[in-house]
Amino acid sequence: MKTPVNTFKQALAARQTQIGLWLGLANAYSAEICACAGFDWLLIDGEHTPNDLASIQAHLQTIAAYPGSHAIARVPVGDTVIIKQYLDMGVQTLLVPMVDTAEQAAAVVSAMRYPQDDGHGGVRGMGGARASRWGHYPNYAKEANAQVCLLVQAESQEALNNLDAIAQTPGVDGVFIGPADLSASMGYVGNSGHPVVQAAIEDAIARILKAGKAPGILTPDEKLAQHYIDLGAVFVAVGLDTNLLMRHTTALAARFKSKVQPADTQGKVY
Repeated sequence: MKTPVNTFKQALAARQTQIGLWLGLANAYSAEICACAGFDWLLIDGEHTPNDLASIQAHLQTIAAYPGSHAIARVPVGDTVIIKQYLDMGVQTLLVPMVDTAEQAAAVVSAMRYPQDDGHGGVRGMGGARASRWGHYPNYAKEANAQVCLLVQAESQEALNNLDAIAQTPGVDGVFIGPADLSASMGYVGNSGHPVVQAAIEDAIARILKAGKAPGILTPDEKLAQHYIDLGAVFVAVGLDTNLLMRHTTALAARFKSKVQPADTQGKVY
């Protein structure tokens, strides 16, 4: 059996727009509902949710039944051991938060790759577990490096200052702009829609594209999401499961209870 091809990575390289959804409910049952919806990718969040390795594995097993949706996982931090554990569970595409320099990006690239016979490769521990289907993919150790996909998050002023070098780092497939932390870093806490922040995001998308990499972003604002796509963003999350549940349940209650105010969560981002 051959190691599965990472079709999401191929789509990014071909600049094919990929529409995704953020999974923050930390529940495989709700993840399956989202997997049925038809998104190109689903982000399993290990940073800002109560997910652990076992629950993330359950997500992966659930989403695998719906091959049209590619499972991506966000690690809580770009740590070599944590990255190894996520990859060993079978995650092919990782989103790594708070990457501020090209040196940090290069370290993550190395953490995601096995050493190779030709001396090229990284420092990933030789395991594989579920990722190699416990040995049923006999050449996994030699084929995995070509199929892992690395997305790094640029979400600070420092990251913007170093964005060209980060995006040009070999092994980085895409750069995800984190509007919430970026706006806070720029002095506009809770206001990712501020014109100064939006101008920085638009400039970042252009710079990432110029470096030959795929820009990504998250926004539940449909008009803004389309604007980012028009600017060239390749992988765009257009909603969050938590946001959808909050917004629609509160709106439903408000239609029957006058004391309930509809939730203003349209602009919630990470």
